[in-house]
Amino acid sequence: MSEKRLAKALAAAGIASRRASEELIFEGRVKVNGAVVLTPQTRIDWSKDRVTVDEEEVKGEESKFYYMLNKPPGFICSSVRPGNKRIALDLIPNRTARLFTVGRLDKDSCGLLLVTNDGTFSNQVIHPSSNIVKEYLVKTVQEISADNLKTLSSGARVDRGWVRPKSVKKVRSGNLKICIKEGKKHEVRILCERAGLDIIELRRIRIGSLLLGKLQEGECRALSKRDRELIFVAF
Repeated sequence: MSEKRLAKALAAAGIASRRASEELIFEGRVKVNGAVVLTPQTRIDWSKDRVTVDEEEVKGEESKFYYMLNKPPGFICSSVRPGNKRIALDLIPNRTARLFTVGRLDKDSCGLLLVTNDGTFSNQVIHPSSNIVKEYLVKTVQEISADNLKTLSSGARVDRGWVRPKSVKKVRSGNLKICIKEGKKHEVRILCERAGLDIIELRRIRIGSLLLGKLQEGECRALSKRDRELIFVAF
């Protein structure tokens, strides 16, 4: 078996996305042959080297699993359970592989969420170079005016940078659709706050050309190869 960089090998083994695997390494939680390794570029060979994460041995590359989930509010996107809180992975039935979410939806948000153990796939989805557009349906307390839409379209400051949605469209009273590329933390909520809109519900309904469709809240289904391809296709 050929050697691989440690972060890439962990991602291929389903530990986390490549970026998250790098963080595990930087935090000193990964050992190779009993020694802590802090360099993601370290090369390992699964047939020769013993790798552990948090003292748990990683057996090597697993079969790959891909799911789409309609996350309800109240569940957090984490592979590690904080206390007794509910995590989105609880909604994947009969899971045996070590899974993680692709990106995040905050606790109060709901809708389309990808779950996998394929770190390479996850990295491709979340990397800015993929230019994947995500669409959200937002329900607000207020009626949505032309001024609200104008402010939303002009963008907001998020993470020390100014971001603008790709599109904003009112669909009916108190409901609008926002499409974004950047995917900054709480971006849609910050955009709405700046526009003076209080959110009742924030639901992601599309990633690329993959639609949430009729999947019921709390349900999941496996993604086909065609489904995965749709994520990278412009809508």
